[in-house]
Amino acid sequence: MATKTLLTIEQYAALDEPVGVRYELSQGDLIVTPSASYFHNDIRDRFNARLRAFLDAYPCGNVISEMDMRLGADTVRRPDIAFIREESLEGIDLERVPLPIAPDLAIEIVSKNDRADDLILKVSQYLQAGVQAVWLFYPSTQLAYRYVPGKPEPEVRSAKAGDRFEESELLKGFSLPLSEILK
Repeated sequence: MATKTLLTIEQYAALDEPVGVRYELSQGDLIVTPSASYFHNDIRDRFNARLRAFLDAYPCGNVISEMDMRLGADTVRRPDIAFIREESLEGIDLERVPLPIAPDLAIEIVSKNDRADDLILKVSQYLQAGVQAVWLFYPSTQLAYRYVPGKPEPEVRSAKAGDRFEESELLKGFSLPLSEILK
């Protein structure tokens, strides 16, 4: 039986990513993720633009895409979109990769090759790291799911294209119809 070699954060940070390949680190296990499709990136960029416009008018943090974020001693995830409150960024070296903090809000746009068990593991890693809300957007079904910490299990809420994306605790006043994102 072969033993699996687990990576440290330092080994992960030193990796070179070949063109078309992206990595994440899950409990020391290197995860290879394919490059995102045009459709995926279009949704991400549309959402990101709306959040940026809101944050320009009502500064309370920053939004970033595809940034490696350290969620634990041996876990690095790269949310499609991450919102980080201003106070969470204080004193952080923004040149570091991965960023040594978890986002306050993580948004993932689910692609056709994403597996349900991998997504649930990722959501649980986000929540265990202190992320206050995780949104999974499913463009193919026009559905979204919002996960927030709960006892004993995370609380989950579903939304459809006619609903609005809102995160009132983190982004007070921000509201966006999902139909504008899940085109």
